[in-house]
Amino acid sequence: MNSNIDKKTSCRALIGGCLIALVSLVSGCTSTSNESSWAEKQAQYINPLAEERADPWVYKDTDGSYYFIASVPEFDRIILRKSKTINGINNAPEKVIWRKHESGEMSKHIWAPELHKIDGVWYVYFAASRAEDIWHISMYALSNDSANPMEGEWKEAGQIKSGWENFALDATSFEHKGKRYYIWAQRSPDDSNNSALWMSEQKSALELTGPTIQLTKPELDWETVTYKVNEGAAVLKRNGKIFITYSASATDHNYAMGMLWADEDADLMDPKSWNKLQEPVFSTNEAVGRYGPGHNSFTVSEDGKTDLLIYHARTYKELKGNPLTDPNRHARVRVIEYDENGFPVFNQELGD
Repeated sequence: MNSNIDKKTSCRALIGGCLIALVSLVSGCTSTSNESSWAEKQAQYINPLAEERADPWVYKDTDGSYYFIASVPEFDRIILRKSKTINGINNAPEKVIWRKHESGEMSKHIWAPELHKIDGVWYVYFAASRAEDIWHISMYALSNDSANPMEGEWKEAGQIKSGWENFALDATSFEHKGKRYYIWAQRSPDDSNNSALWMSEQKSALELTGPTIQLTKPELDWETVTYKVNEGAAVLKRNGKIFITYSASATDHNYAMGMLWADEDADLMDPKSWNKLQEPVFSTNEAVGRYGPGHNSFTVSEDGKTDLLIYHARTYKELKGNPLTDPNRHARVRVIEYDENGFPVFNQELGD
């Protein structure tokens, strides 16, 4: 009797062990397959996409054209590239569409331009300071009513005013359910941080309606290295949610991307609608030679099927000078996947 029980127990243990081994094998194959699938998609793209171009923004127009705009190391001008493909951005000729003033407003630190088409007119949002007061950063806009932003005349459209005057930068804009929203980074009125993220509805491309809400402030350990920073917001609308990525900490190897999200049916002007991940979604990975990734934008592949992250990063840790004088923040492109909950996955552990 005891012998039979022992035989049954041994048999069950053997079967159980085989099942566990089989599940592990299948799981391992699935993981490898997923990684291989991502790598195949990623291998289609040129990296770096644009050398010495930080804060990259790619806009895909309705005719399929891609427009690329970014900060240049000299922080003295705004450039634009046009291409029919993502990879074509790499060697597309640049056109300087605007240069800084010699003094006064818009004469120093020309930072983080973004290109938007709003009500049929092209706008570039950018930040700039004054040669006489280089950390008095404000938000400005250029406009162009030409069908092709590489043509026509770019005009200075004035300052975008948030309601209080201090360090303000990194504006972006998005439309949702018939309303347009403006997100930007600005020092809190109480000077408790270098910059937090704020949002307001827009009356027009150049005017905010208010009220203003705070989306996120730098409060987590990874957001407050050297500087207390939340900046560089970018919006991705997918899978019933509004995702906002942003960048935090000093712009050296500590720079990293975080993420907020809200339900697409929520009141976006209610701060309680927004959730914040407690850990970065994309950050330095020395094993693959990626340092300080951040200040991203989103676009989509030529066939409209693959979402892409456009971001900058360095390939080394020890800077040449300081974060502002080291020119080697290169624009890069990265395939985005989604998890079972519909959240974007940036494959932090994988290189290009």
